[in-house]
Amino acid sequence: MTTLISTQALQLDTHDGFLFNELAFTLRQGDRIGLIGHNGCGKSTLLGLLSGTREATSGTIHVARACRLQHVEQHLPAELAKLSLYDALLAPVLEQPELHWRIDSLLAELGFDIETAQVPVHSLSGGQHTRLLLGRALLQEPNVLLLDEPSNHLDLPSLLWLEQFLLAWRGAFILVSHDQRLLDNVATRSWILRDSRLYDFDLPCGPALAALAEADLAAAARHAAEQKEIDRLAVSSTRLALWGKIYDNVGMARKAKSMQRRIDKLQDEQSFVSDGAPWRLTLRGKALAADQLLAFDGLEVRAVPQSPVLFHTGQLWLKPGDRVALLGANGSGKSSLLRLCWQAIQAQEERSDLRYHHAANIGYYDQSLRQLADTADLSDALYPFAVQNEAARSQVARKQALISAGFPYARHGQTVATLSGGERARLLFLGLSLASYHLLLLDEPSNHLDMQGKAELGQALRGFEGGCLLVSHDRDLIETACNRYWVVADGQLEEWPDAASAYARLSAEDGPALTPAPRVEQASAVLTDIDVQLERLCELEQLLAEDLARKPRHQKAASQQAWQAELAQLNQALGITS
Repeated sequence: MTTLISTQALQLDTHDGFLFNELAFTLRQGDRIGLIGHNGCGKSTLLGLLSGTREATSGTIHVARACRLQHVEQHLPAELAKLSLYDALLAPVLEQPELHWRIDSLLAELGFDIETAQVPVHSLSGGQHTRLLLGRALLQEPNVLLLDEPSNHLDLPSLLWLEQFLLAWRGAFILVSHDQRLLDNVATRSWILRDSRLYDFDLPCGPALAALAEADLAAAARHAAEQKEIDRLAVSSTRLALWGKIYDNVGMARKAKSMQRRIDKLQDEQSFVSDGAPWRLTLRGKALAADQLLAFDGLEVRAVPQSPVLFHTGQLWLKPGDRVALLGANGSGKSSLLRLCWQAIQAQEERSDLRYHHAANIGYYDQSLRQLADTADLSDALYPFAVQNEAARSQVARKQALISAGFPYARHGQTVATLSGGERARLLFLGLSLASYHLLLLDEPSNHLDMQGKAELGQALRGFEGGCLLVSHDRDLIETACNRYWVVADGQLEEWPDAASAYARLSAEDGPALTPAPRVEQASAVLTDIDVQLERLCELEQLLAEDLARKPRHQKAASQQAWQAELAQLNQALGITS
């Protein structure tokens, strides 16, 4: 395959040391790569280096002439906020009149109607922002997309749309995401950034992480064996040096020096072992002997008092051991419901349409992260949580907890206001882990978590003995942690028997179709439609054959289904019968 981007000895220094150390990799035409790593490891920075918006300290990046690259960043440029959606799409091709005709058709493909095209960008939802960013990139007719966490803050319908978009995309891409389900479904290759190194696996995300874990075990075993030999030689070298000195034996002293040189060489070549994740997430909880922890009876959910009703709850309840996923599109009122519950609990309010068990200790994770006082230092911010746990009440215990969570002692005097969003989320989770709850209300807790953090949260909730009401769009987290599923749809709160049926209910309300394709490379003659269709047919057959050749647990059923559906359409268009 044609090489589009290649790097050699790529290195980036920061005030904290190497962010990247001697990275070397290749991006080829048609590569579908998931870029994985914990928060702060440099994923966005690496995309910046490849797009030319950042400069490496040393090393080379070679971009082929055939590469037409577009970088889709996490956030919209600030200058677009006051523009209409139409004008924001037009901006990158304003001086290319030959592309203006494409905007009207692209709006429809992105799922925007004529009225929405005139809405200011700052009024759009997160999912609409993602579609706008993709649309601006597609107007440039790229064959490589660099996608920096496009799934962040998307509701589930928008996330499913993004997945279908990427499955239909015929160019190459590098996708940064903490959504393992999305990566497993759309990517066929994985780059894992860790310890300033890049690990390249020709596997989807899940199998790649499993392969890395196996490699870690093998590296640890090799390191232990090598260390045993180093220790043995060190003892012998020390003994020979001592004897050489006592008996004035030059030969023994020479052997001791030779042995020490061998030790130094073994240490230089010793197998590398990863430091692993900086922090492990835990949750303490217990079941309360009660029939119900939380109950709704015709509650009207509004964003603020006196505003229109977003939905009615009907009669639903949550009992100990229930881990309920609350699903719905952005703006449907999910966070408003959790906020209403928390306000009633804080005010110890008695009401007939919202009841909670007064003996229950209830915790709340607010996605705005405003539960932590901005003016408090890190240790004091934890006190309201730690006071519930005798073992964590002391300042020493809180400081030890902060250090274990990746906040060094020198930072403990910082105020909460100075933390980044990811650090505030980590501090809030640390607080929740210090306390013990009967019921947790969690509003988008995975927004600032990396993939390992999400996996740990899922397992922690799965083993949580109390009850939980979880607002999330992360399918792996939902399916790992939850055993009940509530969906906000058509102004009502409905219960569905399983995750699949809940997703289907949401998909029925949203999901514009988009089948993007980069400009087809041309040789000396212009390709006909039939040529393009035949080329795509061969490409799909190869993708399907390669995936079917994998072990069953490594195959991607969703991708196979999409490929087979497209193959059927192409066969019909070409008049090919089986």
